[in-house]
Amino acid sequence: MSIATKTGTEITESMMVSTTVASLPAGRTFIFGTADYTVFILMLAASAGVGVYFGFFSKSKNTTDEFLMGGKRMKTIPIAISLVASQLSALSITAVPAESYAFGFNQIFIVASMILVAPLLCYIIIPVFYENNISNCYEYLEKRFNKRTRQLVTITFILNAFLILPVVIFIPALAFSQVTGLNIHMVNAIVCSICAFYTMLGGIKAVVWTDVLQGGVMLSSVILVGILGTMKTGGLSKVFEHASDGGRLDINFSLDPRMRITFWNALICGTMMWTGHVGLNQSCVQRIVSLPSLKHAQRALWLSSIGFIIVMALNCFIGIVMYAYYYNCDPIKAGLVNKPDKMVPFFVQDIMGHLMGMPGLFISCVFSAALSSMSAMLNSLAGVMYFDYIRPRIKKYHTDERANFIMKMIIIMMGCYCVAGGLIVERFDSILQLVITITGINTGSIVGVFLLGMLVPRTNGKVAVASIIFSISAMFWLITNGQIKAREGAIRYIPLPTSTDGCADHNLDVLAESISNVTQNIGLQMLPQHIEEPKVTTAFGSNREFSIFEISFYWYKVVGVLLVWLLAIPLSYIWRRDEEDKLDPHLFSPIIRSYLKGRTPVEMEELPLKTPFPKEAQGHNCGTTISVPEKICNDN
Repeated sequence: MSIATKTGTEITESMMVSTTVASLPAGRTFIFGTADYTVFILMLAASAGVGVYFGFFSKSKNTTDEFLMGGKRMKTIPIAISLVASQLSALSITAVPAESYAFGFNQIFIVASMILVAPLLCYIIIPVFYENNISNCYEYLEKRFNKRTRQLVTITFILNAFLILPVVIFIPALAFSQVTGLNIHMVNAIVCSICAFYTMLGGIKAVVWTDVLQGGVMLSSVILVGILGTMKTGGLSKVFEHASDGGRLDINFSLDPRMRITFWNALICGTMMWTGHVGLNQSCVQRIVSLPSLKHAQRALWLSSIGFIIVMALNCFIGIVMYAYYYNCDPIKAGLVNKPDKMVPFFVQDIMGHLMGMPGLFISCVFSAALSSMSAMLNSLAGVMYFDYIRPRIKKYHTDERANFIMKMIIIMMGCYCVAGGLIVERFDSILQLVITITGINTGSIVGVFLLGMLVPRTNGKVAVASIIFSISAMFWLITNGQIKAREGAIRYIPLPTSTDGCADHNLDVLAESISNVTQNIGLQMLPQHIEEPKVTTAFGSNREFSIFEISFYWYKVVGVLLVWLLAIPLSYIWRRDEEDKLDPHLFSPIIRSYLKGRTPVEMEELPLKTPFPKEAQGHNCGTTISVPEKICNDN
């Protein structure tokens, strides 16, 4: 593509976007009606009502254990639904279909990676938390390594939450603004306030039970959109025919790491991403360990994995349905939608706007996804900030009542911050790319250090700290330079081609004529001939020399994990563990623990001498004069 062509394209798009919905025939003007507002308000009122119930009418005690973990008496199915709902977020409901619409179906392999993640969580990671009675996953890092490792990772968790929370709640406000015309920041402020309200009042129980309510809304909405969209397009055969003709079903097996999304980076990135987001992130771990036993937790994880795959696969499919429906009349190129993240609400209005309450149900779905993610993150963030940074400074004054009050104030302040953060998020084009890029700075290092602790006995605290700092610093450098490359024009993720030739079939002939005139005029006035093609890396190819700074943002988390391990393994041979520092096998994954039992002494607290154990225990190396923890004897 020549420089002049690029300029002409940008001006064309600018002129098209200036065409508004008002230019359309009267029959195509979209209205968010009374029934839609009613459905939406009922959803918000129900969410707030759950918070009021658990805050004022529930018989729960006012303790930190009850506020953060529900007294470890939570039920399997609600927790499974809550995990699905909070991981979906509004990003999945709007940005994932937009990604499939613009760049094809390869996004499905990120969903498929959950098949690999579920056994990894159930049998390697979560058993370690249960067997060490850990309620805060970062507490594990202190037990396995040292306090400095824990503090370093909790700081990255807090910074991540500060960066992601405004994005999570802004996406549904964007969708609501698209279909109603209301001020996006006013909507953002109202919804943030409601979410902070019920999270502050009801704690983890309110979070989980609102997730159950919101999960039902999400599932029903996604299924309805998929079915109605398929019917409006002409059936499944027509959907796949158009999607195939437009290249949306092509699977990219390229090994070039600069390609935006391929089979390889989707599958590998998805494995690292879901491991970090579900199994090693406090907002999810807090709910997993609120179940009474490991068996309950494993059952909840398997159920949530199945639910997640179903809903996310439907979201990817909706993107393909959207493309098939607008096969010859792209609303973005036609100027009806100014960014891909607004495509889904536009599509819903187009196919469901005539059905009373259906647009309201879908917008409720988007807000439900955002609220579930935000509430879970707020609850866990308040717990981490209090127990890691506030309580150590007020030990003498700590009571459960005071702790709960402080955590509630943190939630309120974060709600205010999210409203202000929307002013910045509004300026970004691809929110999915923004989120994956931001989390790419530290997610890889967190996954890497947890797996290092659970799988590599040789490593110690100094090695862990050095590896985390190295990984985060290198990723910050890599991502910063990548953004500079993008600003310079070296990286341009141009979507797959679309057309506006068939806008007359969509009753958009007035707009189609306008587009044709604009394109023709620009073509005559602004496109000189014989200009050399610029060197650029696109979503599907590159004519530039390879540069590490141009790798796809989907690789960031994988690179972060590799950097931790590449430094930690050799360092563990240089900074050796003290021979006096004996290892507790229970700090390692079950697959490693069996290896340790016969070779590594067990760390024991200094306990007074006592009489020998009964004869039954003597065959298990427990018949000594030292008091050995019962758990260790039983395991041996």
